[in-house]
Amino acid sequence: MLNLLVPLALFFLALTGVAQAETLTLREALDRATATSRGLKSASRDVEIAREQVNVARSTKLPRIDLQGGYVAQAKAQAFKFGAASQETQDPRYPFFNFSIYQTLYDFGRTSANEAMARLRGEAAAYSYSGNQQDLFLQVVQAYYGILTAQKLVQAAADEVVQMESHQKTAQALFDEGVVTRNDLLQAEVRVASSRQNVLSAQNEVANGWLFLNYLTGAAPDYRAELKDEAPLPQLPDQQGNPDLGRRGEIAALKAVVGADEYAVKEAKTSHYPEFFAKFGVDYLANSKVREQAITAATVGFKVNLFDGPASAARVRQAVQARSRDEERLRDLEERTRLEYGMAVNDLKVADARIKVAEKAIAQGIENLRITKDRYQEHVGTATEVVDAQTLLTKTRTDYYRSVFDLQVAAARVKRATGEL
Repeated sequence: MLNLLVPLALFFLALTGVAQAETLTLREALDRATATSRGLKSASRDVEIAREQVNVARSTKLPRIDLQGGYVAQAKAQAFKFGAASQETQDPRYPFFNFSIYQTLYDFGRTSANEAMARLRGEAAAYSYSGNQQDLFLQVVQAYYGILTAQKLVQAAADEVVQMESHQKTAQALFDEGVVTRNDLLQAEVRVASSRQNVLSAQNEVANGWLFLNYLTGAAPDYRAELKDEAPLPQLPDQQGNPDLGRRGEIAALKAVVGADEYAVKEAKTSHYPEFFAKFGVDYLANSKVREQAITAATVGFKVNLFDGPASAARVRQAVQARSRDEERLRDLEERTRLEYGMAVNDLKVADARIKVAEKAIAQGIENLRITKDRYQEHVGTATEVVDAQTLLTKTRTDYYRSVFDLQVAAARVKRATGEL
């Protein structure tokens, strides 16, 4: 059964790539993730909620029209007393209604501040959505290139199995000839078993990678396709110390929140300012005891709160503290983003250098393995040297594939830090 492992590994690779008629590019994976992500759908609801709040704030500039009506049934009608006599002033049962139009004329900028505050918070929600989308894109990039890397590792592990089985056959033949000890043969058999375990681990990494990518893109868990790595290796960014953070969604969102806080402070300070208004109303009350049952009136006036305890001053202090808090959050986020950018650039440089080193090391490792195997067959080298040479070659290939993965992910992290992913 163990001898079937390498064919199974190759078959596994076929199932995860070549045998599939459908291909999946990174761009398609990103589009699918955007269309199906429940997290993004939830964030889009926040954007719509914030936009509706703008309409709520804007509506205070328009007239308020109210209509009220009903029917009253009293136990006894209200009446005036005239000595021992009394005179009813209303019917015991009557319908009524009230119609009014109320328009704020001037409130010292309170309504405008509320509208501007709502608008900026709506912009903040939209920028936050962009930040969530960028986070999702980074996860998709990591999952996509993680699968490609794991597939390469499966192939490298399968190649190692082939080489180790070839070495096992050589050791067996030499042992049968009495040239080497049984220790060489046992060592080869153990190394074959270890290589097969590496194949299984790499296959599991591919399977888990697909599960994660399918979750991100809304595909079925058993979905598989051929991944196309058509993007060229990314280049090192020119900008180093001061990256442009203007497109970073979270920073733009916090800037909008700070702007909204400014209007919140302004709105809180106007709580004791008067409000001038105009009102038109019609009040009707069915009453057979009076001549005028409908009263129509127009009013121009003002209203002002003279005292509400410490509430107004507390609201102003609260708004000022909220503004200071968000300003500190903005400064901290800008610093963390610069740190994130700097670390990503460093990782990008290191990964690029590792690739160049690994490319040369692979060629050297192949030649080293060939020479070592020839020495062993000529009874000059040892079995341990052959095993070490093969292990070194596999490790070098693994390092190369992981360096390519780290390079692509680091490039994505650089773009994520600047909001350009």
